[in-house]
Amino acid sequence: MTPAAIPSPGSSSLDIGSLELRAYGLMIALGVLAAAWLFHRRFTQRGHSQELASSITVWAVIAGLIGSRIYHVITDWKTYQGNWGEVWQIWEGGLGIPGAVAVAAAVMWVYARQKGIPLSDIADSAAPALPLGQAIGRWGNWFNQELYGRPTDLPWALEIDPEHRRLQYLNDDTFHPTFLYECIWNLALVGALLWMGKRFTLKPGRLFGLYVLGYSLGRLWIEFIRVDFASELAGVRVNIWVMLALIIGSVAYLLWGREDKGEPQNIPLET
Repeated sequence: MTPAAIPSPGSSSLDIGSLELRAYGLMIALGVLAAAWLFHRRFTQRGHSQELASSITVWAVIAGLIGSRIYHVITDWKTYQGNWGEVWQIWEGGLGIPGAVAVAAAVMWVYARQKGIPLSDIADSAAPALPLGQAIGRWGNWFNQELYGRPTDLPWALEIDPEHRRLQYLNDDTFHPTFLYECIWNLALVGALLWMGKRFTLKPGRLFGLYVLGYSLGRLWIEFIRVDFASELAGVRVNIWVMLALIIGSVAYLLWGREDKGEPQNIPLET
């Protein structure tokens, strides 16, 4: 065992008096609140009302929660064979970010058309807010001792209790803390997006495209070191295929309609 290893929590719940809170759900909730706060701030700075920002937040959270669970169940359906009642137990973990973003984006597209507001205002306001929420929500995986990486003896390795290890790793004590890697990556992405939004004049919607590209690149390399059970396609984790598709799609989107003349003006934008 690595002397400086990161310990895992002894429980996946937090007891406050007689109240028991599932830590996974609590971290997801805190992530949603943080993302909602940043989105609300950025969206109202674009001249939209507080009420509109709050309405968008509610619809996006509902759609994102449904979409994230659907994505997880579809990509990991073998986990629930014979135990389909567990599909609804989201407090045990199992929320897929790509599904959350896809379904929320579809709902926001409909919402924006009905309200007569630019979809890009919603998307670009949400761009740095999403990785902020994801960075916080990932700590739910730490409490559940799940989604860790390959065995390692690095100083920042993560201790995993035997009951949470896969059979082939029962003799290994410490693993790559992929939840922490993704948290740090997402926080760096938040900073990068906020900086680019101030530093450059970007076309409407491009900041969201940069979010998709940045998140997908980080998630791709993290997927390569994760060892949790996952459905595969052609011997490759489904999430890797999804991330590759998102990288290609986001690059195509960012290049589509690009101006050939001159460089973008470095004019600070409101965040």
